[in-house]
Amino acid sequence: MSMIAVFIGRLFISLIFIVSGINKLIHVNDTNAMITATGLPAGLAIPVGLFELIAGVCIALGIAVRLWSILLAGFVLATILFFHREFTDPVQAMAAMKNLAIAGGLLALFGYGHTRWSYDALRQRRRDELATRDAQLRATEAEVRAARAEGRAEAAVGETVVVEKRPFWRR
Repeated sequence: MSMIAVFIGRLFISLIFIVSGINKLIHVNDTNAMITATGLPAGLAIPVGLFELIAGVCIALGIAVRLWSILLAGFVLATILFFHREFTDPVQAMAAMKNLAIAGGLLALFGYGHTRWSYDALRQRRRDELATRDAQLRATEAEVRAARAEGRAEAAVGETVVVEKRPFWRR
């Protein structure tokens, strides 16, 4: 049951960033105006929108979840510092608390993001299968080498026995 909860939570958190990234890319001028109003340099709307969109899609699909979740947690905490620093304003304080909650969810994903239904888990299962197959192959090859060595030893002993069974005048 916890795997289902982590999977659904991962989808919900990723949806926030997918929608936000798409909105930033659709409304580039408005996003640039909002960014420059805080004192940050202009031209960050497209890179930020792409970052949010790519990170959201990667988290939804389970690709490098730990990496993207820690990057997004840092990003969300930075938005509190740049966009929601007026804690006396109830709207800004609520937005900062919402971002703290999102950062907490992202940190939980960082810790528990490797669930059954993710690309990362699929890759890990494949690596484990390959390692098991390679170990079995090495064990089989070792058994074959041991059997060959045993056969050569028996053949050498057999030749000695044959030589000893002949009469001494026929040697």
